[in-house]
Amino acid sequence: MKPVPDSRGYFGPYGGRFVPETLMAPLAELTAAWQDARRDRGFRRELAGLLATYCGRPTPISFAARLTDHLGGARVYLKREDLCHTGAHKINNAVGQCLLARRMGKARVIAETGAGQHGVAVATAAALLGLQCRVYMGTEDERRQALNVYRMKLLGAEVVGVDAGARTLKDAINESLRDWVSNVATTHYVLGSVLGPHPYPVMVREFQSVIGSEALLQIRSQHRSLPRLVVACVGGGSNAAGIFSAFVPYRQVELVGVEAGGRGTRLGEHAARFAGGAPGVVHGTRSYVLQDQDGQLSPTHSVSAGLDYPAVGPEHAFWHDSRRVSYVRVGDREALDAFHLLSELEGIVPALESAHAVAYVARVAPRMGGGEAVLVNVSGRGDKDVVEVARIEGVTL
Repeated sequence: MKPVPDSRGYFGPYGGRFVPETLMAPLAELTAAWQDARRDRGFRRELAGLLATYCGRPTPISFAARLTDHLGGARVYLKREDLCHTGAHKINNAVGQCLLARRMGKARVIAETGAGQHGVAVATAAALLGLQCRVYMGTEDERRQALNVYRMKLLGAEVVGVDAGARTLKDAINESLRDWVSNVATTHYVLGSVLGPHPYPVMVREFQSVIGSEALLQIRSQHRSLPRLVVACVGGGSNAAGIFSAFVPYRQVELVGVEAGGRGTRLGEHAARFAGGAPGVVHGTRSYVLQDQDGQLSPTHSVSAGLDYPAVGPEHAFWHDSRRVSYVRVGDREALDAFHLLSELEGIVPALESAHAVAYVARVAPRMGGGEAVLVNVSGRGDKDVVEVARIEGVTL
């Protein structure tokens, strides 16, 4: 049985609602609408139908034979969220929330995006369901993810660049919240990860739990037993929460979330919240936060735009403190090496976010037994990152 927060949205000491009074009523409305929808067979049937016929679910598990031979040790399996429509797991949540927005009578949706995959997914779902769409994106992320910016515009979304702060995901969320406060009567905020005020962390995890539900059945079928280890990258944490949720009850399965180690260990050089953060409140929820001695949010860095964020979802904080999930860090160079490794050995170009998880598997699989299995969530494909990787490595396209 999946853990749920209490009625106030707390996972132990983490979670809750830390928002202006103007957002308390919309959040209560959203909670009621979501709880009503999840009990409605018609809503569940429509969502399942779109996931199957539009999004491409179920996504398969692939046995990575050449990567396994290269590493030695454990058998490596890949959960292929990169094969979803739009190229990442983000579409699962985007379709669910846009259906919910339509059910609530909201004609307009807004979203934040870092790597651009959530923005593309929301723009896609909005186009499908006939909703107006605006996406906020930090201008540094716009530079890194120019392809996804154009994809969103092709899909009919308005993309608004945010030039404040570090010009990354944190700043895009700030602008999205300001928009929502001003337009709550007509607008639903499609938050993209297991972040923010209640009910977002549990609602997004539930929309993404389809990943874990499929993976549990698939790995049992292919490997004939549970995996020894399940690995996923953790930015805000939705792909990890989605796959971990099915395996949490099985204590014999080790769960590992991989954070962005960036280019160093000093504050401002990475986005590893559990390696350098402390409990605090940001964007409406209490969780682990990278902050300075005065409690101000710290700048972050990662080669991956989707992991470049100073906080993490509150359920991940709960899993960390209860020691159900271990959290590790992988640096920029190691992630770039894994980006090339999976591409060259398996013909699968992973998103830079996912490459962090692959890098950790490359560390540990050689030390494991040949009869053991590692399952890694390939949360997205790396088409969006090719130009940025080429720039970093001095390749002229």
